[in-house]
Amino acid sequence: KVSGGLHGVGASVVNALSKRLEARNHRDGKQYYVAFERGNMVEPMHVTGDTDEHGLTVRFWPDEEIFETVVFDTETVRTRLREQAFLNAGASIILRDERVEPATEEHFCFEGGIREFVTYINEQKGAEMIHSDVIYVNGSKGTSVAEVALQYNDTYNDSIISFANNMHTVEGGTHETGFRSAITKVLNDYGRKYNILKEGDKLSGDDVRE
Repeated sequence: KVSGGLHGVGASVVNALSKRLEARNHRDGKQYYVAFERGNMVEPMHVTGDTDEHGLTVRFWPDEEIFETVVFDTETVRTRLREQAFLNAGASIILRDERVEPATEEHFCFEGGIREFVTYINEQKGAEMIHSDVIYVNGSKGTSVAEVALQYNDTYNDSIISFANNMHTVEGGTHETGFRSAITKVLNDYGRKYNILKEGDKLSGDDVRE
């Protein structure tokens, strides 16, 4: 249901910057094939046979006349695929590197989605957790869905990682600003309701994050 991207031209750009790109589509009992070289079609879309499979395979070879290096960095790809598996709970993603002998293969699948993402991040940091369970909430309005997972640890530094349409929003955005404002408001409301905060006292956003 979600298309990840910023400008809607990702596949077109990959094709333009590749010395060759092939797409094989298994659909409605037929297998289709199309090929391009340096952005130009060299084999128009045509049926290559019958199939009982379903799905799309895309292969591309980056153009060394354009790029200084065409060697893919495994860690960069691994990080991105792991991220996608966390964001799409239950989706199964396999990273297979056939450049080495024997080939290596890693399988990413997280039924807990972003809850497991939070646990993973905390494990990498080695911090002590204040509470054992990851707090998780979600909501929807129309076709929009929002998820939040969080866990407090014993450090004084906050770490907020936000995404929109599966894309990491490094510079934040209204979704991140809204979350920060909401959690500050909720904790202030809770503090006043249960007389934890005295009249006139107020937690700032920095207080909440610390």
